[in-house]
Amino acid sequence: MGPDHPDFGTSLSHLAVLYFSQGRYAEAEPLMKRSLTIKENAYWSRHSSVATSHSNLGSLYRAQGRFREAEVQIKLSLELYEMALGHEHQSVATSLSNLAELYLLQARYLEAEALHERSFAIREKVLGHEHPHVAISLNNLAGLYRARGDYAKAEVYYKRSLAIREMVFGPDHPDVAGSLTNLAGLYNIQGRYAEAEEFYKRGQPILERALGHEHPHIAVLLNNLAGLYRAQGDYAKAEVYY
Repeated sequence: MGPDHPDFGTSLSHLAVLYFSQGRYAEAEPLMKRSLTIKENAYWSRHSSVATSHSNLGSLYRAQGRFREAEVQIKLSLELYEMALGHEHQSVATSLSNLAELYLLQARYLEAEALHERSFAIREKVLGHEHPHVAISLNNLAGLYRARGDYAKAEVYYKRSLAIREMVFGPDHPDVAGSLTNLAGLYNIQGRYAEAEEFYKRGQPILERALGHEHPHIAVLLNNLAGLYRAQGDYAKAEVYY
């Protein structure tokens, strides 16, 4: 297997994604570009593997705040997935969601909502109403409505996402904890402090069991609880959690 073989391109992509997950963006980008070039030379232009390479670059640029470049790459990915796999494939739904999240970062709410709704519709149709990926779409829509200040609608979607995750994974899964803490954050920004505290504390032991007491996600949750207590004037308790 030489340096132009598509399997070598896949290995480069895997290494690039590892670097990306570690925040090593400068190292990830040239590997992603090399992988893309190899795949474009090895496959026909509409191959789904080429679409995946564009998607990876889009995610990298989005994380770096390079939104214009990210949009180009994600749109290319979406177009190629639709041509290679059809308009109702899970990869198409993911690309729609990725583009929606990019628009959300730029406060392009109407565009983001339309894309998230398309992604949600595909996932419900293809996977069924109670699939974990449907829960992801509901969670994404809830985050959009929260960003727009439509807290009532956000609560409905967060709760629907939570219900699916509890049914599919059971009550002690990290994704369930994620839904609980999302609801807690929503209640917190509305000044619904008792409900926020309840949901943060429901999520805390789940995350601690799954991730350990010293994981960064635990630190974020404790910081959120501290902010909750500070907002209520309970400074002694806030200090403990900070």
